[in-house]
Amino acid sequence: MNLKKVESLILKEFNKKNHFNFKRINVAFPYFNQKEIVAVLDSLLNLQISQGEKTRYFESKFAKYINMPFASAVNSGSSANLIALAALIDLGKLKEGDEIIVPSTTFATVVSPIYQLGLVPVYVDVEYENINIDTSKIENAISKKTKIIMPVHTLGFPAEMDTIKRIARKYNLLIFEDCCEAHGAKYKNKYVGSLGDVSTWSFFVAHNLTTGEGGMILSKNKNLHNSIKSIREFGRLINYRSRFSSSNKMKDFDSRYMFMKKGYNVRLTDIASAIGIEQLKKLNSINVKRRKNAKYLSNLLSEFKEIYIPKPKKDHTCAYYGFPIILNDKSFSRKYLCNFLEKNNIETRSIMGGCLPDQPAFYKQTHRISGNLNTSRSIKNNAFFIGIHAALEKEHLDKIYFAFKAFFR
Repeated sequence: MNLKKVESLILKEFNKKNHFNFKRINVAFPYFNQKEIVAVLDSLLNLQISQGEKTRYFESKFAKYINMPFASAVNSGSSANLIALAALIDLGKLKEGDEIIVPSTTFATVVSPIYQLGLVPVYVDVEYENINIDTSKIENAISKKTKIIMPVHTLGFPAEMDTIKRIARKYNLLIFEDCCEAHGAKYKNKYVGSLGDVSTWSFFVAHNLTTGEGGMILSKNKNLHNSIKSIREFGRLINYRSRFSSSNKMKDFDSRYMFMKKGYNVRLTDIASAIGIEQLKKLNSINVKRRKNAKYLSNLLSEFKEIYIPKPKKDHTCAYYGFPIILNDKSFSRKYLCNFLEKNNIETRSIMGGCLPDQPAFYKQTHRISGNLNTSRSIKNNAFFIGIHAALEKEHLDKIYFAFKAFFR
């Protein structure tokens, strides 16, 4: 079959759908075209539907893009966090009861794997200006049980990595970057995800680079990489050289069915990887459009003193997964404003989990809170975000502006 002819037909059908002519301004939008559809079709025609050659290619290209030596694709960002932490336990870098420093305002899947593996999250407050962990409060949170600092680049805003690296060196701690919302974000001309020991990524449909569902773990240590690869795939033996292997109680057994670790099955399919390969080619241009949209909308909304718009710090390049807004004026509620925007077909969402130790799933779990979480709780009560994705044009951003103008009038 001539895929070029098929691609032309798919493009015509794709354009008929008129996907980009939307009246509701959603937070998320899967920004792709016929290229991704043809890539999936190619995998299906070649019966490449599980983890295979395309997944390995996607891993290598994404690792090269971020500038990390090792990559392991998985089925989600939450699985990426789970498998990376499980591999650190497997290598003896972590044990039950060890502590991981996390920002108190982030998504649930940052801390769920920590709880699930018997580790202890230590919640540190965030900065008002960019909703990332307040690095001035990290050292006070460190105890003898602390093993990892886990910055999360919230909504694509880079965390203050130089300070985090200095603290990590001083106390001999690992740096685990959660980059699930920060594809293509840069800290001082280096991509986030390349600044720590390990980084995790989500390719959920809402994110700048999507495979529908999916994730990735990037690492610098080969032993860690090998452990990750084994644990993501049942815990089986990897990198074997012969068809049969032996252990204490298994003699000349099929190497493919030798299980060396307690594992999971969280592999990424070649179908998803096919989409990821095409998406990666577009990521820079997608982010340029997101930043352009954010700058334009920030300028429009700057006239309203009732709200505060966080902006990236100097030498930080934001990926703008979303466009955050914080209320300055407490004479009206966030709920009132969000309901007004929703009635005007502008979707709104809270800033991830608000203050995570206040969440029903977590407040009775074993964790530690360092200092007060005043900023995090203020964000929980007074902040939200809206869409700023690459499919939005000037007319959509103007619509957002006029909705705010009507509300404050």
